[in-house]
Amino acid sequence: MPSLTHLDDAGKASMVDISDKTPCLREAIAEGRLLLHPDTLRLIRENGLKKGDVLAVARIAGIQAAKQTQHLIPLCHQIPLSKVAVDFDVTGENVHLTATVKTTAATGVEMEALTAVSIAALTIYDMCKAVDKNIQITDVRLLSKTKTPLP
Repeated sequence: MPSLTHLDDAGKASMVDISDKTPCLREAIAEGRLLLHPDTLRLIRENGLKKGDVLAVARIAGIQAAKQTQHLIPLCHQIPLSKVAVDFDVTGENVHLTATVKTTAATGVEMEALTAVSIAALTIYDMCKAVDKNIQITDVRLLSKTKTPLP
């Protein structure tokens, strides 16, 4: 079984040393879902909530969150992000969220993509909680991560 990368030889928490890694084009995609009442979904689609455009605010929140990941998760590296996209599909009884994050760096952007999805979902929750007391955030997970050598 592989060892945990954030522990040093003495078992203490440690930031991973990436100084000898070669920068690559890296991309991560994460997803999540919110289960909402059909009336709440209608309000989101029709931009009918008093707090404003739920998806626009959640998109900005997710982008901001990805850019702040190193401040939220103690052992994450500060990474220059070249792209953060947060998208929504409002169908059926849920809102499906995806976040795509890219960088050219020596380490990946999985945590940034997961943070973007999580904070976007929490923003939707916050903006809808007054009209829907049974919102559920589910299925937050990493869909993919890629690493492509630079030319």
